[in-house]
Amino acid sequence: MFNEEMRFESPIRWAMVGGGRGSEIGHAHRAGAQRDGLFQLVAGAFDIDPARCRDFGTKLGLDPTRAYADYLSMFRLEAARLDGIQAVSIATPNATHYAISKAALEAGLHVICEKPVTFSADEARDLQRRAQAAKRVFGVMYGYAGFPMLHQAREMIRRGDLGDIRVINMQFAHGFHSDEIEKHSPGAQWRMNPAVSGPSFVLGDLGTHTWFLAGMLTGCEVERLCCMRQSFVHSRAPLEDNAHVMLQFKNGAVGTLWASAVNAGSMHQQKIRVVGEKASIEWWDEHPNQLRYEVQGQPAQLLDRGMGYLYNEVPGIATNRIGGGHAEGFFESWANLYHRFGLAMAAADCDDQATLESLWYPDIAAGVEGVRLLECCVESADNGARWVNF
Repeated sequence: MFNEEMRFESPIRWAMVGGGRGSEIGHAHRAGAQRDGLFQLVAGAFDIDPARCRDFGTKLGLDPTRAYADYLSMFRLEAARLDGIQAVSIATPNATHYAISKAALEAGLHVICEKPVTFSADEARDLQRRAQAAKRVFGVMYGYAGFPMLHQAREMIRRGDLGDIRVINMQFAHGFHSDEIEKHSPGAQWRMNPAVSGPSFVLGDLGTHTWFLAGMLTGCEVERLCCMRQSFVHSRAPLEDNAHVMLQFKNGAVGTLWASAVNAGSMHQQKIRVVGEKASIEWWDEHPNQLRYEVQGQPAQLLDRGMGYLYNEVPGIATNRIGGGHAEGFFESWANLYHRFGLAMAAADCDDQATLESLWYPDIAAGVEGVRLLECCVESADNGARWVNF
């Protein structure tokens, strides 16, 4: 079970850029970060409107003078305080991630950033270099990666329960944008604007999630890929609302990735299936407490979170916040990730390299790989769905 007694002498003083009133993702960050008491929200630049930012911050319980008009003012003024912020989470549109992250690292802050972290792999690598030089933790918010049953799947693959990996099928295909929802949804409007979202819509917004899970579970490295993408709601062109990617991995495995916002009638349909020479596993985010395990020649099994037959000696599997049979969900996954981010930040601050090397969390290297995926998919799709080297 999760150890709720784990505390720091003082919580990490933490701020947010973006994630203001009405932001679903902003709420997820705050709920996840503060669940275990390792982080304390003390400041924020939540909104581009200073009055709205101050009102929102005050209603969250902040000192009104620490609800800032912009992130640069926040970084500068907080640096002058003895009790200034130590870390920041960035929950803003994609186009702003690089500049805010760069400024945060220059201010000596640990960073947690939404994905994709940048528009280009060169920018992402620059942030990676800056974080390493400053000895700051840079986490990327792949929010589904904290579910315990994904770590069970990872450990089963590592131990050889599936044998050699042959096929990895990934999908994240909901139906909520089957019509032109951006006409009345501000959140959809920026996601479908290339100047703000970057060169991709559903591949960046959805596909990178399950793509990260594939690498996390299997460790397989992509050799080359082929992508085709469509704008079924034509006003979204050149951004895609549907995409299919074929992948070849360096170990000889193959895979597919389907990302879609026009899968009419679907809620999420984020699934990953890993097929080995002996068995297969499948995880579905709408039923995150179960892992389907299919051994050739035997009845299919549903493995449940919190049960004694799992590899519970592995930390990521043993992070159950309530006993098996009860539903854990999205906020618990985010809390598990923020817990790891917090442990990494504390270790970095005291130069505890042994702890840093032992901790797993989605870091800036994972962010770089996500941006590389988008660049290669766009290159492939925009050149007649040709194969490109990864």
